[in-house]
Amino acid sequence: VQLQAFGGGLVQAGGSLKLSCAASGRRISSYTTGWFRQAPGKEREFVAGITWGGSITDYTDSVKGRFTISRDNAKNTVYLQMNSLEPADTAVYYCALSGYNSVVKSVTAYDYWGQGTQVTVSS
Repeated sequence: VQLQAFGGGLVQAGGSLKLSCAASGRRISSYTTGWFRQAPGKEREFVAGITWGGSITDYTDSVKGRFTISRDNAKNTVYLQMNSLEPADTAVYYCALSGYNSVVKSVTAYDYWGQGTQVTVSS
């Protein structure tokens, strides 16, 4: 399976972006999907996740109330709506697929990764 993340860009603090993660080669409806991010000099961290059916979502505390993850299995795509962006959200954002039937936050639980899309939030 190949994942392509796109939708990143440069935005001012308080602005919004919507990231998309499009899959090819396999139906993502069988996987839990996660969004992660990695800032320069920092480890990759979990941002948000959604189970294959979309009934369960989870977020890291710093984005709760600002980010929303969703999926459209018919389009084989998962989204991350990011509102009220802050400079601390600046990072490369990655989407990934996990065979777990729950939202897991560990990088090692995810088997397939996209190439990442840069999000830069200016103050």
